[in-house]
Amino acid sequence: MIDPFGREVNYLRVSVTDRCDYRCVYCMAEDMTFLPKKELLTLEELDRLCSAFVDLGTRKLRITGGEPLVRRDIMWLFRRLGRHLDSGALDELTVTTNGSQLAKHATELYDIGVRRINVSLDTLDADKFKAITRWGRLDQVLDGMEAAAKAGLKIKLNTVALKGVNQDEVHHLIRWCGEQGFDLTFIEAMPMGDLGIEDRLDQFWSLKDVRREIESQWALNESDHRTGGPARYANVVETGARLGFITPLSHNFCESCNRVRLTCTGTLYMCLGQDDAADLRAPLRAGNDDEGVRTAILEAISRKPEGHDFVRNRQERKAAGARHMSVTGG
Repeated sequence: MIDPFGREVNYLRVSVTDRCDYRCVYCMAEDMTFLPKKELLTLEELDRLCSAFVDLGTRKLRITGGEPLVRRDIMWLFRRLGRHLDSGALDELTVTTNGSQLAKHATELYDIGVRRINVSLDTLDADKFKAITRWGRLDQVLDGMEAAAKAGLKIKLNTVALKGVNQDEVHHLIRWCGEQGFDLTFIEAMPMGDLGIEDRLDQFWSLKDVRREIESQWALNESDHRTGGPARYANVVETGARLGFITPLSHNFCESCNRVRLTCTGTLYMCLGQDDAADLRAPLRAGNDDEGVRTAILEAISRKPEGHDFVRNRQERKAAGARHMSVTGG
C-alpha cells in the first residue's frame, strides 16, 4: 500500500475497545461516555479486517485501546492473528497496554508469538500514579511488568512528559529502566478531545527541554534503531538502555509515516491529527467477500494526508480533534 506521497503503509494500529479501567487525565474525561457495545466490531470482524490489511502488505499489527486487555475474550483475537506470524505474512504482533491485566495474560501473549510490548507508565510514585490515572494502582502494574519480563516479553515504557507532574522523575525513570532492562520512550502530550480540564495544554513539556534535562546527567549516543513507529532513539551510555523520543508537536514525524489507525467501530483514520476517515464496517458487513473491504482500504490509503498540524492547535489552545485518544487508539 503506497500513499500519495510515496510512503509505504505497512503498520496498522487497531483499537479493540474504547473502554479502559483507568481515566488518565491527558487521555479521558473522568465521566467518559463509552460506545454502546452493539456499535463495536466483533472479534471475528476485527480478525477479518486485520487479515485484509495483512493481505495488502501490512507487516506490523499493534493492538491498542482504550485498554485492549479488558475486552472480553481478547486472547481469542491474539490467537487468530498469531497465524499470520506462523505463516510469515506478518513480521510483528504487539500490544500497547496500561499493564493492569499483564499478570493474567503475559505468558499466553508470549506463547502466541508476541515478543515485545509497550506499557504506558508516567510515574513511579504511587500517589502520583493514582492522581494521573484517577484510580489505578501502581503495584498492580509493576507486578504485571514483572510477569511479562519473566514470560520473555521485551518491555518498553511509554511515558508522557507532563510539566509540573513528572518533571522531577526523569532521571529516576532512566535509572530504573536501566536497572530493569526496559527501554523507555518519552512522548509529548497530544491535544486531542475535550477532557474537561483547563490546564491540560499548560502541562505540555517539549521533548527538546526534556532531552536537555536528561543530558545534564546522562550521556546519549544517537541510534539508528527503528521499530516502525515514530520514535527517534538514543542509547544511554551509563545504563546501556535505549531511550526514545516521540515529538508530535515540537518536531512532527510525518515525513516517514507508515501508519494508519483502525477504531473498534471499523473507522480507519489515515492520520492521528486529522479528522478524515473511512468507514470499513459497512463493506465488511456487506457480505463474506472481502474484495469490497480491500477496495475501501486502498481508497482510504489514497487519501492519506502529508501530515498533522498539532502545533497550530496548541497555539489556539484547543484540541486538535474532537475524538479522544482512547477512541482512535493509543
